[in-house]
Amino acid sequence: MIDKIVRDMAAAMEGVKDGSTILIGGFGAAGQPDDLIEGLIEQGATDLTVVCNNAGTGRTGLARLMELGRVRKIICSFPRSAGSVVFEELYKAGKLELEIVPQGTLAERMRAAGAGIPAFFTPTAAGTQLGRGKEVREFNGRPHVMELALPGDVALVEAWEADRWGNLAYRRSGRNFNPVMAMAARLTIVQAHNIVEVGEIDPECVVTPGIFVNRVLNVKRGAPWA
Repeated sequence: MIDKIVRDMAAAMEGVKDGSTILIGGFGAAGQPDDLIEGLIEQGATDLTVVCNNAGTGRTGLARLMELGRVRKIICSFPRSAGSVVFEELYKAGKLELEIVPQGTLAERMRAAGAGIPAFFTPTAAGTQLGRGKEVREFNGRPHVMELALPGDVALVEAWEADRWGNLAYRRSGRNFNPVMAMAARLTIVQAHNIVEVGEIDPECVVTPGIFVNRVLNVKRGAPWA
């Protein structure tokens, strides 16, 4: 019987290795797997490359993971935002590498990884510093930059509903980067607010099929961002 529900956080984080590339879902606070981030902090993996939309706020969650010196590099679209004090401190001190990727390109790089596409061309960033050193080709008279797919070793994902097969449904803005990250990782770990029986999620509402999910942890909490 397929059952991807894990009993506790330790089981969810088992086997996450030092040096891993970690994809962390969310758009600001919306859809961010805060409990799994705390679980990763407790688990102890270090020398991490983190891929996410922004670089954390305050001194909790992702910001705390960075402040503890566990993140070597961050790949994101918005490193500076309200409250991104830890990122700024570490970056100015030369203790954190940064790769800025336009938001649409970031999503497509992970979607491409999940679809088995090694690279693609996009006009975004052509002729800018972000395109420097990358292959450029012209299509229909317009320059395009080649971007590589961005797979992860681990994806930390938040979902509203899950079943024991790992099928996932999201709630409103909580969907954001979570589906493409689930596709792009070798190990996808999910925190789900609600666990339901197989068949209870309307097939039209299943955004992430269970084939992309390895572990599901039930985390009961409201959705203030919805």
